[in-house]
Amino acid sequence: MLPIEKNEGVVGHMFWKNKIFKDRKILLGRQNCIILIVVLALIIIFTMLNPNFLVKFNIVSMVQSLAPYAIMGLGVTFVIATGEIDLSIGTTCIAAAAVAGKLYMLGLPLVCTIPIMLLIGAIIGLVNGFFVARLKIPSFIATLGTMMLGRGLSAIIVSVPNVFFPNGTWFNKIFSNYNTIPVGLVWVVFFMLISMYLMYRCKIGRYILSIGSNQEATRLSGINVEKYKTVAYVISGLASGIAAVFWSASFATIATATGNGMELDAIAGVYIGGTSATGGTASVGGSVIGAALLVVIRNGLNFVLARFSINLNSTYVTYVLTGIIVVVAVLIDVIRSQEIGRVKIFKKTANNKE
Repeated sequence: MLPIEKNEGVVGHMFWKNKIFKDRKILLGRQNCIILIVVLALIIIFTMLNPNFLVKFNIVSMVQSLAPYAIMGLGVTFVIATGEIDLSIGTTCIAAAAVAGKLYMLGLPLVCTIPIMLLIGAIIGLVNGFFVARLKIPSFIATLGTMMLGRGLSAIIVSVPNVFFPNGTWFNKIFSNYNTIPVGLVWVVFFMLISMYLMYRCKIGRYILSIGSNQEATRLSGINVEKYKTVAYVISGLASGIAAVFWSASFATIATATGNGMELDAIAGVYIGGTSATGGTASVGGSVIGAALLVVIRNGLNFVLARFSINLNSTYVTYVLTGIIVVVAVLIDVIRSQEIGRVKIFKKTANNKE
């Protein structure tokens, strides 16, 4: 949200505001196209190095891995768009799955585990929102605390014995794969469209982006900043609960330390996709593309290292590549912000000359 300058008319303000937003969309669109091209190029390269990379079984496996990360990424995009962070999404996902799985093992009908996972995610999101928006605790500290809480809770629940979800039921067919058809991809597209609607077509998204762009100006405009920051965290927590459903349907066993580091992969995908680390700019589609890039890299490296009998852990190599990619993505975000800043300076200079 851009405040109206003293010597600037409403028409002039709207012109420059629309121009800056248009420039942001163009730059984000270019970045997402580049990432998508990189994903397709990597798929071709990995297939050339190991033809087994594109067999049907591996495609299903990649989609199973993509769905939880992409859905968590979509949720945390709303938080990052406000200029905050949510480190608890990964452990919230696993904690929700662990609690629901333990109740299932105790006799709870499988269908009832779904609302329980969603409810746990939403409650943790609400707690995060209360800490950050109402109590003014820095988001890094507040969500770090709930992250450790979720990690400890899930470890205690699954310690003896592990938590198990069923295989070959309607649950797996609806949320994982139906007769080797990766239905998880359909769900990812569905949630991406819902997220796009909320972010770009609803006042929730407009206010969230406004908070990230200029929180004080948003407050002075009469918008309840605390309310919409809390809403962003609830969306993030709810998305983690939804991700827990897909994780449970795809990976039936939840053991101690399952999912450690999931939040970092999901957040990295959001940054890679073009959402600004400082808030005010969000790329919903980019969050899914960023998650897909990381899944393709990790899975492809497994096949390449196995094909050439290279004694390296693909996960560690992926961390190295992810770190480089994230730094480059944030650097692009800095350059993009500088370009937008120059447009604003030019606007002010032009108004002063009038």
